Amino acid sequence: MHVAPAQSTVREADPIAGEAEPDPRYKWIALSNTTLGLLMATINSSIVLIALPDIFRGIGIDPLGPGNTSYLLWMIMGFLVVTAVLVVGFGRLGDMYGRAKMYNLGFAVFTVSSIFLAITWQHGDAAAIWLIVWRVVQGVGGAFLMANSSAILTDAFPVRQRGMALGISGVAAIAGSFLGLVIGGLLGPVNWHLVFLVSVPFGVFGTIWAYIKLRDTGIRKRAKMDWWGNATFAVGLIAVLVGITYGIQPYGGHTMGWTSPLVLSCVIGGVVVLIAFGVIETKVAVPLFELSLFRNRPFTLGNIANLLASLGRGGLQFMLIIWLQGIWLPQHGYSFEQTPLWAGIYMLPLTIGFLVAAPLSGVLSDRLGTRWFTSGGMVVSAATFLLLEMLPVDFDYWAFAALLLVNGIGMGLFASPNRAEIMNSLPAGSRGAGAGMTATFQNSAMVLSIGLFFSLMIAGLATNLPGVMESGLLQHGVPAADASRIADLPPVGVLFAAFLGYNPIQQLLGGVLGQIPADQASFLTGRSFFPNLISQPFSDGLAAAFLFAVIACLVAAVASFLTGRRPVAEARHSQDAPRETVGAELAAVAGEAGGLSELVDESQPRSRGPVPAGEVVGRVLAAYGTEIDDGVVVVTAGDGSQVGRALVGPDGSYSLRGLVPGTYTVVATAPGFQADAAAVTLNGTGVERDFSLQGGGAVQGVVRPVLAGLAATVLATDAAGRVVGRAETAPDGSFALAGLPSGETTLTASLPGRRPRAATVRVGLGAPAVVELELADALTRLGGVVTGPNGTPLPGATVTLTDAHGDVVAATVSGPQGEYCVEGLHPGSYTVTASFGGPTAQRVDLAGDGPAHLDLRLGATPATAG
Repeated sequence: MHVAPAQSTVREADPIAGEAEPDPRYKWIALSNTTLGLLMATINSSIVLIALPDIFRGIGIDPLGPGNTSYLLWMIMGFLVVTAVLVVGFGRLGDMYGRAKMYNLGFAVFTVSSIFLAITWQHGDAAAIWLIVWRVVQGVGGAFLMANSSAILTDAFPVRQRGMALGISGVAAIAGSFLGLVIGGLLGPVNWHLVFLVSVPFGVFGTIWAYIKLRDTGIRKRAKMDWWGNATFAVGLIAVLVGITYGIQPYGGHTMGWTSPLVLSCVIGGVVVLIAFGVIETKVAVPLFELSLFRNRPFTLGNIANLLASLGRGGLQFMLIIWLQGIWLPQHGYSFEQTPLWAGIYMLPLTIGFLVAAPLSGVLSDRLGTRWFTSGGMVVSAATFLLLEMLPVDFDYWAFAALLLVNGIGMGLFASPNRAEIMNSLPAGSRGAGAGMTATFQNSAMVLSIGLFFSLMIAGLATNLPGVMESGLLQHGVPAADASRIADLPPVGVLFAAFLGYNPIQQLLGGVLGQIPADQASFLTGRSFFPNLISQPFSDGLAAAFLFAVIACLVAAVASFLTGRRPVAEARHSQDAPRETVGAELAAVAGEAGGLSELVDESQPRSRGPVPAGEVVGRVLAAYGTEIDDGVVVVTAGDGSQVGRALVGPDGSYSLRGLVPGTYTVVATAPGFQADAAAVTLNGTGVERDFSLQGGGAVQGVVRPVLAGLAATVLATDAAGRVVGRAETAPDGSFALAGLPSGETTLTASLPGRRPRAATVRVGLGAPAVVELELADALTRLGGVVTGPNGTPLPGATVTLTDAHGDVVAATVSGPQGEYCVEGLHPGSYTVTASFGGPTAQRVDLAGDGPAHLDLRLGATPATAG
C-alpha cells in the first residue's frame, strides 16, 4: 500500500470492527501513559485521607479544633469538587482542540501543583489555605487527565480490545484510590511533605512522555465554547456540592446543618441553576452537555449504574477507615498514631480483589458481552455489603478480609465492562464529552457519598452516643456537669476523630483530667475506652449506611442488566453492535457476507404514518442511506428568527414540534458535512422531510493489481462508521470519490478471489487525497477425486503438493468417496502426487482465478502379502 507523499497519512483499518486502527505499538503507549496519569490522579485523591493527621500536625493546626472543620473538609473535598465540576468541560475541549493536547496540559498542571504542595513552608491558617488552593489546582490537572484518558484509549484501540484497555484504565482509576491509603500511611509519619512530593518525578516523566509520544487519532470538532453552559453548570454543581459539604457540619443546636440557610440556599439554588443549565443546553448550537446522548440507552443506563456503584464504593471506603482506625485497630493493641498505616494495610484484600477481577472481566467481556459481568458484579457487591453489616463490630479479621476480597472482585467485575459499554455506545466525535460526563457522575458520586454516608453515621451516633458517652464518663469519675457538657457536643467531632485515627477524649476532657484519679484518667485516654464507647452507636449508623449501599448496588445491577437488552434499532448503530459493524458491510460489498441488500434497503424512505399537525419530522442521512447521529436540525421563520432546534437521534431521526401554520426554512447540519436546507409549509398538517448530506472532500486513487475484465469495488466510510461513498474501478484500476465529509475516511477495496485491503486517509476541502491500494495475492483451492485402476473412488490415498522448487506445501488424505481438497494455495505451478501403494503424479498450473479441479487415477494396487 502506498500514499502520495504530499497528501495525508494513511493507517491500516481494523478488519473486524471496521474502524481505523493506528500503529499497533501506539495503542500500548497510549494505554501505559494514561494508566500512569489516572493512577497518579486517583492516588492523590485519597492519599490525603490517611495522611491528614500528619499534615495538620506538620502545619500546626488541630483539625478537630473549633473553626478548623472547614479546613479538614476542603482538604478532602476540594480535589473531588473541582474534578467533578470541570471534567465535562475539559472533555469538550479535548473534542475541539485535541484530546492528547488537553491530556498533556493536565499532566503538566498536576505536576506543577504537586511541586507547590510539597514545598509548603507556612504554618497555621496560611498553610492550610495554601494547601487547599493548590489541591484545587491539582484537581484542575486531574480533571484534564480524567476527561480525556478514556477518549484517547477509545480512539487508539479497536472495538475488540477496548474492554481490555478500558478495564486496565478502570483498574488504575479505582485501585489508585485504595493504594493512596497505603502510600499516605507509609509516607505521612516519615515526613508529610513526601505525601505530595512522591507524585513529582512520575509527573515530570509522564508529562514529557505524553508530549513526545501521544497524538490525536480521533475526530476533532472545531466549535465555539459553550460559555453559558459552562458557567451555569459550574455554579450549579459547585453550589450543590458546597451545600453537601456544610450540611454534615453542626448548625445552631442541630447535629447537622441541613436546616442552615446557607446549606438550603446552596442546595436549592444549585438545583435551580442546574435546571437552567439543562434548558440552555437545548438552545445552543454546540452544547457542553450533549443531552442527546441520553437518548442512547446503553449510555444512560450505564451511567446510572456507574453513579450508584461509585456511591456504594465511596461509602465503603469511608466506613472501613472509620471502622478500622477508630474502633477495631485500637481494640487490638494499635496506638492511634499507628492506625492510619495499618488501616490501609488491612484494606488490601479489597484492592487485591479489584486488581484481579477488573482486567479479567475487561478481556472476557470483549468476547462474551458486558451484561452478565456488570449486573453480576453488582449483585456480588450487594451481598458482601449485607454480610459486612451482619459482622460484629469486633470482628474476626479473616472473615472481614474474605468479604473485602469478594467485594473487590464484585466491583472489579463491574468496572471494566461498564466503562467499555458506555464508551462503545458513543459516536466517535462525542467520546471526549461522553467520557467527561461519565467522570462527572463518578466524581460527584464520591462527594455525594461523603455527605450521604457521613449524614447516616452522624444520625446513628446522635441517637445513642450522648447517653452512652455521659454514662461511660460518669462511671470513671468525671464530674456530672463535665460529663453532660461533653456528651452534648456535636457527634461530628467524634466521627472525624475516628476517621482520622485520633483519640478525642483527652482533648474533650482538657483540664478535667486533673480532677479525677490518675488510673481513671489513664484508662479514659487509653486505647480501649473510646473505641468501646462508640462501638454500639457506630454499629447503628453502620447498619443504615450499608443498607443504603445494598439498595444502590441492586438498582445498579438492574440498570446494568437492562443496558444489555437493547432494542434492535438502537443496537444496530452502536459502536459495538456485532451485526452491523463496518467490517460486516465491507464483507458484504466484497461478496463475502450476502451482498448489498441491507444497504439498499436502508436508502429507501420509511413510512412513519401521518405526521401530527405543527410537526416537522424526518431523518438525516449520509450516502447510501446510513444515518447521521450527530447532526442538528434548525427551523427558521420568514424573518430569519430561529423558532425551533432539534438534535438528531442515534437512528438519524429528528422531530420539531409546536410550529404554527406558515412557511419555514429547515436546515440540517452535521460535523464534516455540507448543510442542506428545504422550505416547508405547514397549513394545519405536519410535514415529513428527509435530508441527505454530502461533504466537500474527494479521494482519487488506484487499486492494484489490475485484472482484465474485473472491476474492484471501493467503499468509503467515515470515522463514525457511516458509508459515505462507493465506486468501481476503471479498466486501468483508477477510481474517484466525491462528496465525502471532512475528516478521516476509511477506504476499502475488494475484488473477487482476493483479500480486501483498507486504508485511512484524511479528507479536506482542498485538493483530493490520493491513495494506492495494493490487494493481497489471491488464494485458491484445488480439489478432485482419487480413483483406482478401474476408475472406482479410492479412499485413504495420500495426496501431496510440491511447488516448483520441490518443496512440499500441502498434504491430505482422500475421503470416503475418494475426494480431496487443499485450501489456501498461491498462484503457481505444483506437482500433485497421489499414492496408495504405487504413486501417480501430474503437473497442474493454478492461475489464481478460482477453484481448480484435478482427478487422479492410480495404477494397479500391489497384492497384499500373505
